[in-house]
Amino acid sequence: MNKVKALIIGSTAIAFSMVAIVSAPMAAAPDGSGPTKRPFAHNGQRPGGFGGAPLISIALKHKTDLNLSADQIGNLEKVRAHYQSQVSPLHQQLQSSEKEIRTLLQQTPASLIQVKTKIQETEKLRSELRYLHIEALENGKSVLTQAQREQLRTIVRTQHEQMRARHGQPS
Repeated sequence: MNKVKALIIGSTAIAFSMVAIVSAPMAAAPDGSGPTKRPFAHNGQRPGGFGGAPLISIALKHKTDLNLSADQIGNLEKVRAHYQSQVSPLHQQLQSSEKEIRTLLQQTPASLIQVKTKIQETEKLRSELRYLHIEALENGKSVLTQAQREQLRTIVRTQHEQMRARHGQPS
């Protein structure tokens, strides 16, 4: 029983750490905009070389460099707004579920059945958030031409290399 409790507590600690790692870049947005303005901050790589950055926001920030048309800008803004409207309630639900897990774990003895159920609920939310992230990225990429996607990859790579250099990390 103690091993199971230790496993659950350890797993929860890891889950909280992952949430903190993913949320920190969003919360520390340089423009002070927070997670609602920077929805694509993510530490994982995405297929096709896109990942680790708020791509649609970067594309819009570099609209001149990418030579985006007015239609493309409008479409990217729509994709971003749609994504934000979908994920905001899910983020709130996830935070609430994580708080409930912490509360359940403070009980002695903790109800493992309730904890397991709540963990499964949070994983469904994370899965939905991940899918919505991928959907938004794909919708955003579909607005860009192949040349613009390649230029965006170059911009993202350059920003990543500059960030690593500022933090003294090798590329």
